[in-house]
Amino acid sequence: MTYETIKYEVTDQILTITLNRPDKLNAFNAAMQREMIEAFDAADKDDNIRGIIVTGSGRAFCAGADLSSGADTFDRDARRAPVRRLANGHVDYSDPNARDGGGQLTLRIFKCLKPVIAAVNGPAVGIGVTMQLAMDIRIASEAARFGFVFSQRGIVPEAASSWFLPRIVGISQALEWCYTGRVFPAQEALAGRLVSKVVAPDELLPAARALAREIATKTAPVSIALIRQMMWRMLGADDPMEAHKVDSRGIYERGRSDDVKEGVMSFLEKRPANFRNNVSKDMPDYFPWWDEREYR
Repeated sequence: MTYETIKYEVTDQILTITLNRPDKLNAFNAAMQREMIEAFDAADKDDNIRGIIVTGSGRAFCAGADLSSGADTFDRDARRAPVRRLANGHVDYSDPNARDGGGQLTLRIFKCLKPVIAAVNGPAVGIGVTMQLAMDIRIASEAARFGFVFSQRGIVPEAASSWFLPRIVGISQALEWCYTGRVFPAQEALAGRLVSKVVAPDELLPAARALAREIATKTAPVSIALIRQMMWRMLGADDPMEAHKVDSRGIYERGRSDDVKEGVMSFLEKRPANFRNNVSKDMPDYFPWWDEREYR
């Protein structure tokens, strides 16, 4: 595949997506949004891919939105076709031109069927950090810096981060970081539970790959896809009965599968399991169990 703003590299069943505008500190633009969504689409369709790592080239992970357009950077009417107006003159917010591009990316990552690891190699501010919130595990280099800088730019958090961030770090920590808009070091991100580990710069990608390989070599892909969606979607459930319903379906359907037979026998026979069910064709008939939400 040919991309302009990212690299797409598969090695040992692990896809590494590298944000690749190093001369711009990997600043996020419309092309990067489109290409990252395309990359996640491709990854979900490829049964050879068992895990995804997202990192940055050069010294930054992502410096946020590309501000080279100046004052009009966030003005949708100026940057795109004017957003539709209703008969009363009010904005028609259902117009796709009004949609936040970062949110379109995080919603796509949210739907992914493969585990996603962020390997944060350097500064990650604005969309550079909010895009990570829909990823499952974040590992940071000691050189990483984070910033939810929106209040200092006169704008609000985007990329659905008002849903993701409080669920990851708690409401008080989320508000402190978003209120101040300050940039903070990797150790503070670790203390605030934004990242799970901080490592030396040269250990970052090896640590991310080791974790991805552990998942890829020891687990059943269909189980991983189900677990990912079960965990994320239950964050919004209003009662544990909703989890029990989905658990019961999963235990029933997976319990009859060849993968489970293999998993049990490999344990009893003290050998590595060879799981053969694929995400592309072997997801259970109850999946998906939710109704997709529309933008309107």
